[in-house]
Amino acid sequence: MKKLVTINPTTNKKLASFDLMSSSQVDTLINKAHQRYQSHRKTSYADRKKIMYKVAEYLESRKEELATTLTLEMGKTLISAKAEVEKCAWVCKYYAEHAEQFLADESVDTEAKSSYISYHPLGVLLAVMPWNYPLWQVFRFAAPAIMAGNVVLLKHASNVPQSAINIEKLFLDAGFEEYTFSTLLIDSDQVESIMKNDLVKAATLTGSEGAGGAVASISGQQIKKTVLELGGSDPYLILHDANLKHAAKQCMESRLMNTGQSCIGAKRFIAVESVYDEFLELFKGEMQDATMGDPLHAVTLGPMARHDLRDEVHDQVVQSVKAGAQLILGGHIPEHEGAYYPPTILVDVQPGMPAYEDEIFGPVASVIKAADEKDAIRIANDTRFGLGACVFTEDLQRGEQIAKYELEAGCCFVNQYVKSDPRLPFGGINVSGYGRELSYYGIREFTNIKTVYVK
Repeated sequence: MKKLVTINPTTNKKLASFDLMSSSQVDTLINKAHQRYQSHRKTSYADRKKIMYKVAEYLESRKEELATTLTLEMGKTLISAKAEVEKCAWVCKYYAEHAEQFLADESVDTEAKSSYISYHPLGVLLAVMPWNYPLWQVFRFAAPAIMAGNVVLLKHASNVPQSAINIEKLFLDAGFEEYTFSTLLIDSDQVESIMKNDLVKAATLTGSEGAGGAVASISGQQIKKTVLELGGSDPYLILHDANLKHAAKQCMESRLMNTGQSCIGAKRFIAVESVYDEFLELFKGEMQDATMGDPLHAVTLGPMARHDLRDEVHDQVVQSVKAGAQLILGGHIPEHEGAYYPPTILVDVQPGMPAYEDEIFGPVASVIKAADEKDAIRIANDTRFGLGACVFTEDLQRGEQIAKYELEAGCCFVNQYVKSDPRLPFGGINVSGYGRELSYYGIREFTNIKTVYVK
């Protein structure tokens, strides 16, 4: 029987192994999930709310254990792992409190005696989730989906199976009946058959451009709804009147968040010529001061999640330098064990280089000089991605205008690095995906938005 083996990226030592589910086991689980849906969809919001609050309570009471598992499985610093658990509790509470309001019938004035919009669950939903935020990526989908009356199947990344199992246990322990949330320990090549199962009504994926395209293709053939949250190459604009110390610190924090393994982490730093040199000096200082080491200790960044991911990032740096970029910080593979990669800065980054065209999913910053504000906006939008963007300026009115009208991305921030929030919709455009998570938009994505008309 095939097994799933996990390796601690800090020590290179084996953590655990799990038997993969067979196709027949998966089919049985899907059938049971569908049966569970028939009863779950009829439960009241009050009942779901009570249990979802319990999920949040267990997240908070088991924070140390859950966070330690994150750190051991994929190298996230323990401090950030604890913050991730806390954020998951927040999203559970948010949807427990607001789901009924978000999905309440909406009356529409027509010639009818009664006409309104009514929201209803779809059924069994498949979630294909990544390793970089093993809990948050799941909970921000699962909490609203389950509160809406759907049931969830999780296919998690192969290097975080213990976190996947922990999530299922949280839902069970809190009081949701078995098969409301189910973890599938499977290979990626089993996803297609699951998508083609008539009982699976829709899917969501957070991951790479390639994985998103594959799931979208399958779902398109099956005429099934999908939401895709894919990669990003987020531009951060530093304008002539920016508070440069604040900008440099925010840019460092965003770039090194989760050891640079964040879809909404800052990737391209575009400074106008008048402040370029000063910003670069301040930013380099912030990056140099970052500490790298054992993620169980108080460090800025730990190892990357896997050695192959680290090597891929290094190759992107090497290829960019070969194409003419200049390396002014980092850019080497450390000698000590573990999948470590240091804070790295590339300058003289031009179109055609991996550092300009592609997403570098690690602690590597591309600093680009723009002639002026107009040129900075042009460079920011010169990408196939469109997830997040940020602008730093002391002119808040102008900053808001740029964020609202001129930056082509799903999430645009002013003087604050991009981050997700249960109260605000989250998602991208272009190859960064489609659909939205969080807010009332997120919970409605996986509902039947039904028109009811009574003459």
